[in-house]
Amino acid sequence: MIPQNYTEFERTLQMSQPPKQWPEALKAMWFDAKGNWEAAHNIAQELHNSLGSWMHAYLHRKEGDRFNAGYWYRLANRNYPDISLNEELQVLVEFILDKK
Repeated sequence: MIPQNYTEFERTLQMSQPPKQWPEALKAMWFDAKGNWEAAHNIAQELHNSLGSWMHAYLHRKEGDRFNAGYWYRLANRNYPDISLNEELQVLVEFILDKK
């Protein structure tokens, strides 16, 4: 079942794997929230749309690569954020849940 909000998404972090029926973007954010940056990045780089670019930007920002993150934010047509990484993760998850 796909979470209805960020609180429900957080509850799924107790699971060992994200549900197979989830959209790839949501799985990527789940892996990131679980601390598996590489799995999240592998999914994000296969999403060739503005959401994938935004996710890619966020992940490189988290990695500390501001230059690369800036490139991906521009590609996603988004400004470099001034919110925390945790806040951006929540914004991304909520955006994905709104699009499901």
